Amino acid sequence: MIFRTPMEGIDHPEMEADVVIVGGGPAGMACALRLSQLIDAHNTAHPGAELSKENIYVLEKGREIGQHCLSGALLDPRSMNELLPGWRDEAPIEAEVSSDSLYYMTRKSAFKAPITPPPMQDHGNYVISINRFAKWLGAKVEETGITIFSGFAGSELLYDGERVAGVRTDDKGVDKSNQPKGNFEPGYDLKSKITILAEGSRGSLTKQLTGKLGLCKDRNPMTYGVGVKELWELPAGRVKPGEVIYTMGYPLTTREYGGAWIYGGKDNTVSLGFVTGLDYPDPRTDPQHVLQSFKQHPFVAKLLEGGKMVRYGAKTMPYGGWWSMPPLGGDGWMIVGDSAGFLNSQRLKGIHLAIKSGMLAAETAFESLISGDSSASQLGTLQQKVDASWIRQELFPVRNFHQGFEHGFLSGMLNTGLLMATGGHGLRDRYPAHSGHERMLPLWDIMGHGGEREQLLGWAKGDGKLTFDKLTDLYHSGTRHEEDQPAHLVIHDTNICATRCAQEFGNPCQFFCPANVYEMEEASDAPNGRRIHLNPSNCVHCKTCDIMDPYQIITWVPPEGGGGPSYEGM
Repeated sequence: MIFRTPMEGIDHPEMEADVVIVGGGPAGMACALRLSQLIDAHNTAHPGAELSKENIYVLEKGREIGQHCLSGALLDPRSMNELLPGWRDEAPIEAEVSSDSLYYMTRKSAFKAPITPPPMQDHGNYVISINRFAKWLGAKVEETGITIFSGFAGSELLYDGERVAGVRTDDKGVDKSNQPKGNFEPGYDLKSKITILAEGSRGSLTKQLTGKLGLCKDRNPMTYGVGVKELWELPAGRVKPGEVIYTMGYPLTTREYGGAWIYGGKDNTVSLGFVTGLDYPDPRTDPQHVLQSFKQHPFVAKLLEGGKMVRYGAKTMPYGGWWSMPPLGGDGWMIVGDSAGFLNSQRLKGIHLAIKSGMLAAETAFESLISGDSSASQLGTLQQKVDASWIRQELFPVRNFHQGFEHGFLSGMLNTGLLMATGGHGLRDRYPAHSGHERMLPLWDIMGHGGEREQLLGWAKGDGKLTFDKLTDLYHSGTRHEEDQPAHLVIHDTNICATRCAQEFGNPCQFFCPANVYEMEEASDAPNGRRIHLNPSNCVHCKTCDIMDPYQIITWVPPEGGGGPSYEGM
């Protein structure tokens, strides 16, 4: 068993808090900014009855704000217009979208759609670096007087019965044997009236909370995609600033779901990536290989010719939609952003939804601070605010979009047309869904059927110019962890890896992880002569392993705060 256990007998210093926001991405930062605005307005209107910001904290596991932020990224400005009017004059914008197009790819050809479908039309949106954008938002939050603790991960929730009573931050200075080192510092118990989870996709605390309280009952299971991304510098004029290109088809077949993006930024940089739905049937599928095969397509290779890859990263995104979202508020807690599933999978956009959900959570928290009530009856009103907002207007009509692709690309496209014609209803108001890992087939059901999918399967070799092997790409992620610490990838039964998983699925963790964390190595004393070997220092925090492991025996937990990728400029 590879498992990280809490240290026994450690006293954790306590801090009192009014609000703790876990996660320094767009949702968390928007929440902090909006809460500050509401407190400032209240204090101006009610002298002598002021609220304090001193006990409002944001926890960010990265060494600095934005370090772990990765996305396409295109920003729909709707929520930013509400949060910070005039934001365009100072925000780090790469380019305003100047053109958009959609291509359908076969193995050798690319067919441009005569009209870009409405969900993919991006005029009025902005190409941004989410890394730089989050840093800018973080500076705005710090200007308000709200404290940001960067390098501090939330390791577990604190409870008072069934009520969430705060967050414990990670212990620092613990060695691989789970023993304190000379620089050991225990984590803090932040005793909070309100805890807001804005951890991003597959948040570890959100997973703990939903499991403990059964929040997924009567919901569709959340499904995901993993976006594997590279940042390129290209010859001048190759891709214009603000040019947006989407593709469908190759290298995926009709059995997989996904697609690519190419976004033109400033200074001849291009954001290029491929999203593979984490509900594919073949356990040998490797999303990093998918991106490398995509770049070998003549259309893409011509765009990238003479360019240089400068950064790499990977991130999962929640595709489940409206029917997969958990309750958004309860006794002492709220969930926002990707942690709750605020993403429009038809538009491939979620930043604006994350920001708006953070703002609505801030309004709910403000009302709680005024009333002194942080019970489920008060914090649960976040759901009512979301239902009354344009979030529902955008997400409800696409509530059945991703479920329609469970049986392949062609049926999914037919379903998309039907949904658009019926306002999202389709053949029934709520389509069922299955967890992505449940759709993975055993080897004996797919062996001999890999010829048409060879461009997806196994490790990419790379030529070092246009395409890259996984370790070369990983080097460009800037990921860094303290080596002497307990593994933050928890495998609850390693015997399964060497026995059932090897026989039934061929150890798919070797392929679905975009950072080469998992390897099977020869070991004479292990079952079948092989054992799982972890390279946790490679981890880019995408959570694919936690999502796609067919036995659900892998749990991703935060490493020592500050560790992880460094998505500078991504």
